[in-house]
Amino acid sequence: MPIDSNMVHPNPAPSEEAHQPAAKRGMSRKQKILFFATGWLIVLMPFLFWWNTWFGRQLSNQQLNEYLHDGKKPRHIQHALVQLGERMSRHDAAAKQWYPELTRLAGDPVEEVRNTDAWVMGQDTSGTGFHETLLKMLQDSSPMVRGNAALSLVRFGDASGRPQIVALLQPAQIAAPVAGRVVDADQPGTAIRQGGLVAKLQPADASQHIVEIRSPIPGRIRSVTQTGASVSAGTEIAVVDPASEQVWEALRALYLIGQLDDLPAIRPYERELPEIPDHVRQQAMETERAIRARGK
Repeated sequence: MPIDSNMVHPNPAPSEEAHQPAAKRGMSRKQKILFFATGWLIVLMPFLFWWNTWFGRQLSNQQLNEYLHDGKKPRHIQHALVQLGERMSRHDAAAKQWYPELTRLAGDPVEEVRNTDAWVMGQDTSGTGFHETLLKMLQDSSPMVRGNAALSLVRFGDASGRPQIVALLQPAQIAAPVAGRVVDADQPGTAIRQGGLVAKLQPADASQHIVEIRSPIPGRIRSVTQTGASVSAGTEIAVVDPASEQVWEALRALYLIGQLDDLPAIRPYERELPEIPDHVRQQAMETERAIRARGK
């Protein structure tokens, strides 16, 4: 059969042009702008988050006043309180204009605000109404607020909060609010903040929502009922040891007002254990010596 000159060869030889790589297209101006904008956002967003949550950022008098009254953003109130506390510690006379706000915030519904407020009122023992307000805060529903109020009262030379200070040395024993099954739990040894999630509990009544078990104090989980276990209402579900900073502050206060009855709570912190920092152990031993020297 003769070959038709017009027939296309089934495997044509590649032309010279086929060997040429396709020219790379550069990014358009719009793509470049979008690329750099995305890069800036990646860097900027963490900075903005830090800037808005860092309590060390200095506030003007106008900002401080606005933040103290920002009921929709408790962290703004805390920020203002921290800044005010620093001014008070420097004996800034201008800080006195906000003292009525400190006594008002002692009744704020947000625990973190009351906690910070109790600490701030201890920065100036001349503040009108501070002493009386702190005494009332010894009955607060939060153990941390009670503890901070007690620590501040020591600055007033008032030992009324000694039981609350001793309680700061004790681990938090968390009970199951309802009967049910643990469906999730953290691990022993895990550091946890105040209000941090320790475990989740599915109530025996399946129609009820999962209950979140949270720590009332900052510290480290000593023990927790593990996933799959069933618990009864009121039984211990977790134990959290107090944070070192909390223990250290309590020991310093008891150095001044502690009694012999407090020694059993102090002595565990004199032991040489990895979880007890040296400065805490040293403070515990000094506190016991001071108490024994007082002989009561």
